Amino acid sequence: MWCVYAVLSAVFAAATAILAKMGVNGINSNLATAVRTVVILALVWGIVFFNGTLSQIREFSRSNWIFLILSGLATGLSWLFYFKALQLGNVSKVAPIDKLSVAITIFLGVFLLHEQPDLKVIAGGILIVLGSLVLIW
Repeated sequence: MWCVYAVLSAVFAAATAILAKMGVNGINSNLATAVRTVVILALVWGIVFFNGTLSQIREFSRSNWIFLILSGLATGLSWLFYFKALQLGNVSKVAPIDKLSVAITIFLGVFLLHEQPDLKVIAGGILIVLGSLVLIW
């Protein structure tokens, strides 16, 4: 089932790039990111309330809070830079550079989380980097 969610994530990420490129036309990219964030905030909190999972917040550990806050900061910075890049560049070049995050994540997973990638993961990461370079140049 995780694979279905991952494919859906990729489809919506592609839609995000196209819609964001169209949406930042002629406006401040930081303001555009703020509007997008409010929409996301309303959507996700709506799902939490609808599913009745808010009470589970009491189960969060200090570590959960720290890493979720840091992840949120990283996400916010990623979005701000992504929207600025989309505003200034072609989506067909910005998106492949942004997707280098996959290869960077593999690298960080190995070194920070001590994950053991198999040959397919290593080859895939290398191909992502090479594919991004081809699309950029």
